[in-house]
Amino acid sequence: MRLLRIAALLTGRIKDLDSVLIIGAGAAGSVTAQKCAMNRDVFKKVHLASRRLASCEAVAKRCKTPIEISQVDADNVKETVKLLKKVKPDLVINMALPYQDLPIMDACLEAGAHYMDTANYEPRDEAKFTYKWQWPYHKKYKDAGIMAVLGCGFDPGQSNIYCAYAQEFLFDEIETIDIIDCNDGSHGKSFATNFNPEINLREVTQRGKYWKDGKWIEIDPLSISAMIDYPEVGPRKSYLIYHEEEESLVKNIKGLKQIRFWMTFSDNYIKHLDVLQSVGMTRIDPVMYKGNPVIPMEFLKELLPPPSSLGKGYTGKTSIGCIFRGTKNGKKKITMIYNVCHHEQAFKETGAQAVSYTTGVPPVVGAMMMFKGEWKGKGVFNVEQLPSKPFMDAIGDHGLPWHIKDLKVADQKELFAVKT
Repeated sequence: MRLLRIAALLTGRIKDLDSVLIIGAGAAGSVTAQKCAMNRDVFKKVHLASRRLASCEAVAKRCKTPIEISQVDADNVKETVKLLKKVKPDLVINMALPYQDLPIMDACLEAGAHYMDTANYEPRDEAKFTYKWQWPYHKKYKDAGIMAVLGCGFDPGQSNIYCAYAQEFLFDEIETIDIIDCNDGSHGKSFATNFNPEINLREVTQRGKYWKDGKWIEIDPLSISAMIDYPEVGPRKSYLIYHEEEESLVKNIKGLKQIRFWMTFSDNYIKHLDVLQSVGMTRIDPVMYKGNPVIPMEFLKELLPPPSSLGKGYTGKTSIGCIFRGTKNGKKKITMIYNVCHHEQAFKETGAQAVSYTTGVPPVVGAMMMFKGEWKGKGVFNVEQLPSKPFMDAIGDHGLPWHIKDLKVADQKELFAVKT
């Protein structure tokens, strides 16, 4: 088996792989582990590890087939390498915090395991979302004969693959992309975040930006909004924010002139966010409290409901997609690719709400693509650099069906009227 694997690496092919280690047992990591355990024809061995063993035990109880579990501090490279050498996974799916991307990538390099994540690295002390720390690993991974797949959640992830698919099959040239993300659901809490509060609030409170005519343009946080008509939801107020997939898409979608990312936030969410910001609770620098340094954002996280607790009773749906404007056969066209995911259905299957579900399912299908040899290579890749059709053919069967809809300017009149 070892000789077969070496031969596969030398030829650039990834095959005869069947063992996966998932690091991170939060809401999305739970979905990933459960979905891997549902697909034993591909994943013969499933191992879940987290800082808290109790979290792994809770996930294991939900899995339809038995999985193995371990405790690991993913910030500690030596400890993670020790676990990898014990478990011997073919692939590590990193569902931990973005702060831990680089330590886990280092551990995979040392242990010779393939790597996949759903969000790019960011330092703990700076809300900076960029691939500049991970892309330089390309040569190291290439020299080691292993593959790293970055940003294989929904957005980034499935949204990037929508873009690659549109570029290859729907357009001759894509001029603009608007990625639109709506959670039209209710969890019944006065205030909560649908994924890790630290990451969610850092993402929203940083300065926004978009890419146009070859340069990045920065804006004040939540300073530009528009009413966007979401499939199966209807018009919802949406805010222009920066999202990491924009950085890779401007490199990989040819002829692109503009890309923007839009997300909905309720008035109640904005009200709470304004108050939290005004009193300093979203700060990520330490403050002294009774002689001890405390980071307000980390303290706030402990006060808010964990995302994994939100699924029960969550109503409504998510509606996420990409709107493309470009040309095909010399004619202008506007097309949307999108998915709608219902919170109740996600909870019934995995005990998670739809935001966690839409993040946790794509890496499972991405791993299938690697294990089946559809995605192969040596080095570091964003998902839109890999074949889109096999992924698109498979993802619907695993809970995230997609749809294509041709549009007219009048269908998204206010969105297209926004001057950026």
